[in-house]
Formats: sequence, C-alpha cells, structure tokens
Amino acid sequence: MPEQMIWFFVSIAFSTVAWSVVTSRYIWPELRVRPSMDALKPILMLHSFRFIGLAFLVPGVVSQDLPSAFAHAAAYGDIAAAVLALVTLLLLPSAAGVAAAWAFNVWGLVDLLNAFYQANRGGLLAGQLGAAYFLPTVIVPLLLITHVVGFRILLRHLREGSVQERTARVDVG
Repeated sequence: MPEQMIWFFVSIAFSTVAWSVVTSRYIWPELRVRPSMDALKPILMLHSFRFIGLAFLVPGVVSQDLPSAFAHAAAYGDIAAAVLALVTLLLLPSAAGVAAAWAFNVWGLVDLLNAFYQANRGGLLAGQLGAAYFLPTVIVPLLLITHVVGFRILLRHLREGSVQERTARVDVG
C-alpha cells in the first residue's frame, strides 16, 4: 500500500474518532432530549449540504484520472441524499415525513458505503481527489456518524409509537 494511502486512512480514522467525541459530548446530549422529529431536523439540515459531493465531477478540483465510477456514484448519490434530506424536512412531522426520513437515512448511508466500495474497486489513490480530499477525510465520517444517530432517533420514534398504541388500547379496553 502506498504511503499516501496510509495517511489517507489515518486521516479518516482520526476524523471518525474526533467526530465521535464531538457527537457523544455535544450533539447527542442536545438531540436526545428533543422530540424525535425535532431531533432529526438538524441532521437533515446538515445532510442538505451533500450537494458538495458534486465537486467530484469538477475538473481542476479533482484529478483527471479520478476513477469515473467513483466520481459519478459519489456525486449523484450525494445530490440525491441532499434532495431527500430537504424533502424530508418539508414533510416532517407527518407520517410521510417519517417515511421519507427512513428512506433518506437508508439511502444516505448506503450511498456513503457505496462510495467507499467504488473507491476501492476503482483503485482510487488519495492524490486523485485533489482539493476534494477533505470530503472523505473530514465530512464523510461526520455524515456516517449522523446517519447512525438518525437511525437511533428513528428507532426511538418507533418505540414511542408502540408505547402510545399500547397505552391507547389499554385506555379503550
């Protein structure tokens, strides 16, 4: 493995650890006390900026020899995730908004994992990312972590709904 790739993976690992600490100490304590649908909104707002993945398609920002399968998958997957995040924000807290939140979170996470797969499959070298190097080393770890938080919030919402249903049946019965 070339030395540049080792430093690339070290950067991703450090970023993941740093964002995990920030999330556990500052983000999650704030979100866990909010109603579930309100707690999702800051995450969706963050992900609405995923249009920045289009940078993988801009010549001069990335190397001309950046694997096109990676560039296209990452760019178009990110713009789709950004659109889903914005649509979900518009639909919350309705039932359609909850469904959209699940769709967004599944799509967004799978998109990020697919980008890693495409990068590995295409033999991506860190230097091919050019100015977009900061996306997988700084932004992607935060996005991955906030998807995990999003799933935690959505699962909490499901549990809250189940408790309300059981309570309603007991009150009626």
